[in-house]
Parts: sequence; structure tokens; C-alpha cells
Amino acid sequence: MDFTYDDEQQALREAVRGLLATAYADHDARRRTVAEEPGFDRALWGRLAEMGVLGLPFAEEHGGVGAGPVEIGIVCQELGRVLAPEPYLASVVHAGGLVAALGSPEQKADLLGRLSAGEVVLAAADTSPGGRWASRADGVRASVSGDAWTLDGVADPVVAGESADVIIVTAALPDDGGTGVFVVDAADVERTGYATADLTRAASVRFTGSAATPLGAPGRDLAPSIATISDLTRIMGANQALGVMQSQVRATSDYLKSRKQFGVTLNTFQALTFRAADMYVSLELAHSMVDWATMTIAGGDRGVVAEAADRVGLQVSRAGRHIGQEAIQLHGGIGMTAEYAVGVGTAHLEVLDQWLGNAPHHLSRLAGRVTDHELVEAL
Repeated sequence: MDFTYDDEQQALREAVRGLLATAYADHDARRRTVAEEPGFDRALWGRLAEMGVLGLPFAEEHGGVGAGPVEIGIVCQELGRVLAPEPYLASVVHAGGLVAALGSPEQKADLLGRLSAGEVVLAAADTSPGGRWASRADGVRASVSGDAWTLDGVADPVVAGESADVIIVTAALPDDGGTGVFVVDAADVERTGYATADLTRAASVRFTGSAATPLGAPGRDLAPSIATISDLTRIMGANQALGVMQSQVRATSDYLKSRKQFGVTLNTFQALTFRAADMYVSLELAHSMVDWATMTIAGGDRGVVAEAADRVGLQVSRAGRHIGQEAIQLHGGIGMTAEYAVGVGTAHLEVLDQWLGNAPHHLSRLAGRVTDHELVEAL
């Protein structure tokens, strides 16, 4: 299969890379950005909007560009390369994906148009305290009186929830009617923001009779659609993790070639070179899986996308743990410091892992799909 980018895709990659290289020329720039409110660069967010990057996944009639999954994956990889804290994956891919898939034409035109223009930040509140990676809501409950809907409960963690202007919420419908999706003005909820392990921002969001508008037709069980959008987000998250791992392998290789011990560079020591080679093997295996999974999205049905998300999620989770740990080990003490990108990159890989699903989760889902076997009786 041909995994190379065409001219337009290569141009997109270079444009995004150039913009991010200016904003995050070194790791100190990233540290300064995450230390201040809102935890990302709003000016850069606006420039991404001007380039059309925020509208890549959405149809042109909704203010977007109508690009495919490969182009979105390119952006996610470039964001991962520099550990950019901008909430592209959370706001555009995840929350925007829910709106694009489930919203009414009016909601799509409004929310996606403003998101594409950089006027609002969306966040998806679909995770309950103590519960992870489920498409059915249990931490937030929806109530209806006449045509008015309200929400009660807590969603945590909500990635980018502290800075979001509009929150897309999954909630349990009345009378065990399944899971619905609602639009809530962030001004109507109580938010407690905090820094995650990689110093990006998330929030605990409490709903107390908060006014909500159903996304699309009200009262429908949308759990299957929520699961599909989550799987698409996992594949794009794998693209972002790939960018992080590429930077870590490159940084480790450069460090081994320049750092001296006993009068010679570290790459002189064969054992260290072997460990770096193993990192590269893990990276290439992950890269192949990410490319394959990304290309399954455009033509795949829901079952194919779900399996692709689990396969790439398992591979990237294992590769990220291996590459991150080895990068820290081979850098020695500086690999553990917040002042150095290697340690923060490993923390970012862990944040993606815990947000989108770790290796045991994906392995369990893959095992659950195995049906072409029979029990063998012991002799």
C-alpha cells in the first residue's frame, strides 16, 4: 500500500509544522503557555482557524473544509511532535465530531461554524468519576419537563473543560431510555479546573439543574453513535501519540550521539545502541498501525472502525510505554525533569492512554470479538 502523502497533504503538513515551530520553538515556550490561563495559546488557536485547520473535519456548508481522516491525522501528528497544548483532539475531533454526527442542521451550522472560525472552544463531557471508556452515561442524568431539559450530576475528567465555551454532554435519559447527548452553555455549570500529568488542563464539571438542549432529535438512545465518535477520536489520538513518539526517538538518538561518558559519545556503547534500535522498531510498528487505522475510517463501517481503533490503541499504548520509559532511561536524570521535553512527552502519552483507553482495555475488547473458536476438551 502507498502510505506517502500527496502534494496537498504534504503542503498541509509543512504549513502546520511551520506555524507550530514558530509558536513552540523550544520546550520553554510550551512550559510558559501551560503555566498561564487558559493553558493554551489563544492567538495560535486563532491562527489555526485562519488556516482552516479547525474546520478540517467539517462539511463546507457548516463552515468547514471537508477534509478526510488523513489530513486530520497529519494535524494531530504535528501537534504531538511539539507537545502543543491546544485542545484540537478534545474540541475539534471529539466534541466537534459529536456535533457533526448527531446535531441538527441548525446546530451544525452554528456550533461547527463558530468552532471552525476559532470563536468558541467545545469540550465533550462524556466521562464519569470512577468510570472510563464507556459509551453509556452514568454520572450525569437528564430530566425533562414539557420541552425543557435539565442535567444533574458530575462529569470528570473533561479535557479542555475549564476553557470551553460550550460543553457537549452525554447523559442518562429518563426511564432507562439509554444515553442522550446535550448542548450546555459552560456559564451554566460549576467547573473545577486542574492540571493533568502533562500539565495540560482538564476540569471536573458539576451540573445542578443545568439547562440543556438535546443534540439533534430529543429522547433517542445515541450510545452506538457515541461509541463510533469515541473510536474515531482514539484513532486520531493515536496519530497524536505517534508524533510524540517520533520526537522522543529523535531526541534520544541525538542525545546518544552528543552526550559523552568516559571520553566517548554514548552511542559507542553497544547496549545503549541496541535499546535505541528497539525504540525505533516499536515506533515503526506503531506508525504502520496508525496509517492503516487512519485509512480504514473513510470507507469502513462501524465494526471495522471499532476494531481498527482497538488494534491501533493496543499497539500505540504498548509502544508509547516502551518508548517513553526508554527515552527517560537513556537520558538519565534530565529525562525526569519538567524542564525537558522527554519526560513531559511520556506524561502526555500516559494522559492519552488514560483518556482514550489503555492496552488492557483494547485487548479486552479485541478478545471479546473472537468468535471463531471452540473449547477443546481435555483428554
